[in-house]
Amino acid sequence: MHTGKIKRLVGDRGFGFISDTDGRDIFFHQSGLIEVKFPELTEGQEVEFEIENTEKGPRAVSVRLVKQA
Repeated sequence: MHTGKIKRLVGDRGFGFISDTDGRDIFFHQSGLIEVKFPELTEGQEVEFEIENTEKGPRAVSVRLVKQA
């Protein structure tokens, strides 16, 4: 499981980018979200996710918010 923060959201298109702990920007689509809906996300929120390699490059899947203690 990887962690990072929501860097950018493209609300009208249903996708965004996560800045992971290694400094990479990872694409994600709203279809890869778990336990959260796309409109509930805001930039800067901490998330955890898996990375899937696709023809277009890495994509975050199984994206969920990190629960704050």
